[in-house]
Amino acid sequence: MATSSTSDPSLAPLLRSASSSTLGSSSSQTTISDDLRKSKIRRKTRALRSLAFVVSIISALCAGSITVFSLYGHLFQSRLHYTQLQINGIASAMSISMYIPVPLVGYMCDRVGPGPLSLLASVLLGGGYGLAAGLYRKGLAEVSEGVKGSDKTTFAPMVFAFVAIGAGTACMYIGAITTCAKNFGKGKYRGLMLVAPIASFGLGGMVISQIGSRILYEAQPDGARGDVDVFHFFLFLCIILIVVGLVGTFSLRIIDEEDLIDEAVEELERSGLLEGSAVFRRRADREYGTIDAIDDDAGAMDPARDDDDEDDNARLKKAWLLNAETRRFLSDRTMWWFAIGFWLIIGPGEAFINNFGTVIGTLYSPNTRSNETTAATHVSIMAAVSTAARLIAASLSDLLSPNPHTQHVQTGFPTSLPQLRQKLSVSRVVLFIAAALIISLGTVVLASGAVQEHGERFWIVSSSIGAGYGAVFSLTPIIVTMIWGVENFGTNFGIIALTPALGSTMWGLIYSANYQAGARDSPSLTGGSDDDDVFCYGKQCYSSTFWAMSICIWVGSVMILFAWKGRGGWAKRGIVI
Repeated sequence: MATSSTSDPSLAPLLRSASSSTLGSSSSQTTISDDLRKSKIRRKTRALRSLAFVVSIISALCAGSITVFSLYGHLFQSRLHYTQLQINGIASAMSISMYIPVPLVGYMCDRVGPGPLSLLASVLLGGGYGLAAGLYRKGLAEVSEGVKGSDKTTFAPMVFAFVAIGAGTACMYIGAITTCAKNFGKGKYRGLMLVAPIASFGLGGMVISQIGSRILYEAQPDGARGDVDVFHFFLFLCIILIVVGLVGTFSLRIIDEEDLIDEAVEELERSGLLEGSAVFRRRADREYGTIDAIDDDAGAMDPARDDDDEDDNARLKKAWLLNAETRRFLSDRTMWWFAIGFWLIIGPGEAFINNFGTVIGTLYSPNTRSNETTAATHVSIMAAVSTAARLIAASLSDLLSPNPHTQHVQTGFPTSLPQLRQKLSVSRVVLFIAAALIISLGTVVLASGAVQEHGERFWIVSSSIGAGYGAVFSLTPIIVTMIWGVENFGTNFGIIALTPALGSTMWGLIYSANYQAGARDSPSLTGGSDDDDVFCYGKQCYSSTFWAMSICIWVGSVMILFAWKGRGGWAKRGIVI
């Protein structure tokens, strides 16, 4: 008994000590293991987000190849014997096919992600440029053999090829900017991250045109560089765009999209905008009732079924949320004021970019052609200034403008208000209107006739319009994400981005009518040859059009101001912008 009583006290502490040590060690190991796992997940997430960003920049850069049409467009006329009307038809078909599908492309991007869109872009762009290369070679062969009407055999398929190119460009471009908008919606410099692919798109035209003119060129008999070798240039674009599209298929993705959707749902639930959701009623009902309880038990015993239910619920929630946000976006009256204002402002800029080559041709009479500036010079000026303006506008937006708490749709409730007010705060709407006025500065200078017979002053026009145009296109998607959130960005921005095609077409037709009317009244061409009858010289060729453009831009600016400060505007609703 004595031995037993002696041994018990000695054994008990020993057992307690061993048990305590084992538990402490196990708990410590579990904590370390969890920390390592979380750290590994964070590193993987950062790597995937960085990869998606880099690929989106490259995708946007390559999508900018659509802007180099002027590099080879004239060769369709001189080599394939297309008429100017046919060349304009190809360019218009390409432009329309790039802008018109944008709302649908944005809708698809929000629902299925940017990866499948990149694959579609790879097929459309690769097929389009591949077909164009084959048609160009066929057309050259027919012309060299003296086949009459050879342009008729290649023209319709060529239009089809460039329609595919335009639609593929829309897919690649929207996929790139949507990836950046959703992956970097929380960052301090989210505006700059969003604008990076937009700036790359503008820069892409300049980079690819340099590749075409300096590497893929036709050598002259004396060894000098000639025009771009269109066949090999198209093949180059075909290959590079297929590769970039395929890479984007696997690397362009929205990181932690389920968390993004859940946060948006919680935000809108707090505001009372998601009451009556079938998704949430279904979730609540499943917690009650005998049959559901049995189903849940069965689901617990079958992990695959449970995972399927979770996936279905996540897809249902995402679809319901995006559809609700689309309805809310379309029913927001300020969106329509903003969209119409954007259309009135950006249309003149688009029309100028498409027609400034002919505007330059009106600055001098045929007898003084040697003194005129060149379109190529101002293409470079506009590309450089526009790219710089996009980056500067985005940087000013991030540094000077107030930022809301949330990356989701703003409701005007206190949760949307910024945490701290900056000492110096400039609304993004002010930056937007300032950019619009910079565009109007260029149109007013041109309309006034100050550049007539002074081509050396044309840089004022091209740089003003280029800078304002770039800044407006930079600030528009930023404003869309700030007010209506990032989760439905593709659809929302796609709807607004449809307006440049309408503005470009409208002002292009107005300018063409003004030009033709001026050509009939050009005193310097009176009595000229029949070939000169379609050309115009003098201020009357463009002045009235650009005065009208200036007024249009000012009206658009007032509409944007009304969407901000007017009745029921963003400021009245407490929206931080």
